[in-house]
Amino acid sequence: MLRMAGMRSLMAGALVMAGVFAGASTALAQVTYVRGNDANPETLDQHKTSTVAEANILRDLYEGLVIYSAKAEVIPGVAESWETSDDGLVWTFKLRDDAKWSNGDPVTAEDFVFSYQRILNPATGAKYANMLYVIKNAEKVNNGELDPSELGVKAVDDKTLEITLENPTPYFLQLLTHQTSYPVHKASVEKFGSDFVKPENMVTNGPYKLVSFVPNDKVVLEKNPEFREADKVAIDRVEFVPFEERATCVRRFEAGEVLSCSDLPAEQLQSLKKRLGDQVHVAPYLGTYYYALNNKKDDLKDPRVRQALSMMVDREFIAEEIWSGAMLAAYTFVPPGIGNYEGGGPKVEWADLDPLDKEDQAIALMKEAGYGPDNPLELEISYSAGENHKNTATAIADMWKPLGVNVTFNVRDGSAHYSHLRDSDDYEVARAGWIGDFSDPVNFLQLWESDNTGFNYSKYENPEYDKLMDQAAAETDLAKREEILRQAEALLVEDAAFISMLYYSSMSLVSPKLKGWEDNIQNAHATRWMSISE
Repeated sequence: MLRMAGMRSLMAGALVMAGVFAGASTALAQVTYVRGNDANPETLDQHKTSTVAEANILRDLYEGLVIYSAKAEVIPGVAESWETSDDGLVWTFKLRDDAKWSNGDPVTAEDFVFSYQRILNPATGAKYANMLYVIKNAEKVNNGELDPSELGVKAVDDKTLEITLENPTPYFLQLLTHQTSYPVHKASVEKFGSDFVKPENMVTNGPYKLVSFVPNDKVVLEKNPEFREADKVAIDRVEFVPFEERATCVRRFEAGEVLSCSDLPAEQLQSLKKRLGDQVHVAPYLGTYYYALNNKKDDLKDPRVRQALSMMVDREFIAEEIWSGAMLAAYTFVPPGIGNYEGGGPKVEWADLDPLDKEDQAIALMKEAGYGPDNPLELEISYSAGENHKNTATAIADMWKPLGVNVTFNVRDGSAHYSHLRDSDDYEVARAGWIGDFSDPVNFLQLWESDNTGFNYSKYENPEYDKLMDQAAAETDLAKREEILRQAEALLVEDAAFISMLYYSSMSLVSPKLKGWEDNIQNAHATRWMSISE
């Protein structure tokens, strides 16, 4: 999942609430939670979203077959139970009798059939559709080779859903926590088309329903009275306010205008810890910060150039000095501690070399490729606005100078930046981040398959890599599967398809008034688990 950061400062008045202050809890007043969010969402169509900012909101609006607990454990959602066939290919889910949509309609198995068919229908244009390729015929449906009705998902009856997989999939339940597996309300989609996401049209099945969506201001949700556990939802109203300028959220937090910030300015981390103590939360996070190198661009087609650029990036300096120790230096794409990948992925062979030796080797590679001070390489770094991203890009430009690389910068706000990467080839080097949707290496490695047109920002194509990923998908022995995936990542390392730079930590501010916030590796914090006290 994409991590977005950087944006224009919000005006102070944008956070003034009409008649209700954060945490107000008189007998008649709504309990309102004003929470800072990563960025402004591009869409609230769960089949077209791709960012953390959107996932944070959708987690409150919808409920899938399974969900994350406050600690990011997989627990029953709409499905109260499930069973698996002996061969691991057929999953049968029993839906709750009391699961309802916000308009009072029952949630049925057919709703899920419709939803899975919709996201995989090529006409939908879902960038995340490939996540569901584990379902039988999903890839063929998404490629237009089969009708959506051929998808391996069927309603046995109103409350029984059967999903058939292509191969046994050890992370299938974790995958179902993702927004791509959330249901949509069939009647609303059929009636309103793409406008089903408008507040006046949206029908949800989660703890909250959408009240308003004002871009660059806030997204407002209110408790869904039809939700099966509405009586256990302590917070009546949620206001998601976008803060791409992390420092702005900090100021509003200290003023008592927001109760949490979803991310922090790394350069302020140490001072924030001294000032705010245990209100600052720093926790391991399943994500990687990297630079995509557009392999289709003439100057970057040569792997020697890409390798040299990667070698010259001092990851330790960036982690410690620019990100104030809030990030860890990364030499692999798959972060450490992920499930089904004992010992992690293969590091580049030069990772532990002396910096001067790295520089000598990098200069030699660039010279072989025809570049140097006498014939400089002109490159543009594109990044999303934000002080940390700016400082990172500036530092890298300086690190590349000995190679004879001249750098210019292209800065956009988060939504525009990622939209440009998804829909255009017109960039050379681009800042990006990937947050794991589930704890398995395939969620990271699948980005670089040649048919992943949504998130393969490097435009990387290697038939051998694709073959290895196909082999891993078909392998039922977890140890053998792990080794195949490690071979695949080794190819990425060898080809220098991109520059793995940092492993994320989640950084948040959480008011002591906000109860139920549990730090977890997915950084998933659904409002339904929280309450507010004075």
